[in-house]
Amino acid sequence: MKVLLAGYNLDYEIIRKWQQEDPSAQNLTPETISAAYARISRSPKPVDQLRAAAREEVEKARQSNRNIVFDMGHSSVAEHAVFNIDVIGVSRLLVEEIEKFRLCSYTEKSQRYVLFQDDFVIPEEIEKAGLADEFVTTVRRQNAFYSELYEKLRPFVFERHRELAEDPKNKSLLEGWAKEDARYIIPLATETQLGMTASARNIELMLRRLAAHPLAEARRYGQALYSIVKDVAPSLIRYTEPTRYDLLRRDEQKEEMAEIGALTGSAGRNSLSCGAVRLISSTPDADDAIITALLHSSLGLDWGKCREVVVGLVEEKRRDIIKSALRHIESYDALPREFEYAEFHFELEISASCFAQLKRHRMATVTCQDYDPALDVTVPPAVSGVGMEGPFREIISSIDETYRKLSRAVPQAAPYVLSNAHRKRVSVKMNVRELYHFTRLRADRHAQWDIRAVAEEMLTLARAKAPLSLLLAAGKDRFRQMREKVFPEH
Repeated sequence: MKVLLAGYNLDYEIIRKWQQEDPSAQNLTPETISAAYARISRSPKPVDQLRAAAREEVEKARQSNRNIVFDMGHSSVAEHAVFNIDVIGVSRLLVEEIEKFRLCSYTEKSQRYVLFQDDFVIPEEIEKAGLADEFVTTVRRQNAFYSELYEKLRPFVFERHRELAEDPKNKSLLEGWAKEDARYIIPLATETQLGMTASARNIELMLRRLAAHPLAEARRYGQALYSIVKDVAPSLIRYTEPTRYDLLRRDEQKEEMAEIGALTGSAGRNSLSCGAVRLISSTPDADDAIITALLHSSLGLDWGKCREVVVGLVEEKRRDIIKSALRHIESYDALPREFEYAEFHFELEISASCFAQLKRHRMATVTCQDYDPALDVTVPPAVSGVGMEGPFREIISSIDETYRKLSRAVPQAAPYVLSNAHRKRVSVKMNVRELYHFTRLRADRHAQWDIRAVAEEMLTLARAKAPLSLLLAAGKDRFRQMREKVFPEH
């Protein structure tokens, strides 16, 4: 056996300095690794020799990539070329679009830990419509109220948690709690930054989708992204223009759905009805589906026969099978993939602050409607606790008024003015394995209160449908307690 390090991330400033000092280093590109790995399937040479050959003949490596990726259609080769991208000065609204690409990695500036200043994006559409002054006035009022809220929330939080406040080490934690509640009033236009890691394949897809996006900021971001990667990996990032599917699907789908709504008398939006979390559907006999999968991967029986075996088992034996799969698991262990055979479909009505955290769970299926002021807003309990709910809602009313004016002129850009407190409807589908991961992080006592409440309600609804499979599903802080209850012998 031989295991070699083929490469690793290098800061671009180091690479550029190297190129400046060494003229022979001009062809440093991740394309050579893609080309070498692409040749593995057809060459008897060891892969380290293939990499050496690709480095010696970069143009030949690029031609190989073009043939294999684009002519032969083996796009996975482009996934071996990976980029680290700094994204600075973009709006929170745009970040929602960027982070829809589930196979990339993101780390974003947190409004829970960083005190924000009066930095925000003024959308091109709003400037062209002559509404920039009104937009800026509303946003600056939001930001001024954010600062006022923080100054009131900070002592409130410290007083409410006196024991924690006695230890200076908890200062940043408590200040963070004040910041995370104050942020509910600031707009989706707020500037932020993130670090993104993505393969050439996913960057190319991102470029096509962003080129067709209705927001000018999204299109500008796509153009800026292309400008920094095109010369580094030209053989892997080629098709960046939107397809007809990219250009037409979004608008045509909305038009057709609106027609159906009008024909059926369902046009418009119904009001908030039965809570923030609803279970729409779940796998029938969810526990049995997972037990069947566990038997199928362990026995030499076909799926149908395994299902028959499960139907004939008494409750105690079915529980024993689930426990056998969970017996040695810790709070950091991923469940077996057999737990993916049962899933739950939820509908949520959540704030932008809550969605900002939910969207990071990219292995779940997440689709959503636009933000809708008709769904009201989420007011942090601490804001009411310091007597600021009235002024908070006054600011929300002025935001909603500006939103309505923007909607008539530039509907695609109107959401920029909405706050982190504004809500939208989200459809989420998670299997049991993903639900464990989600609740470990989001139902934990360290989680932010808004998404923690949502996660706990999702788990309660799901546990009613799969009580055995979700025996150990909980926030990390409660895992040890639950484990000792299920496995008292350990």
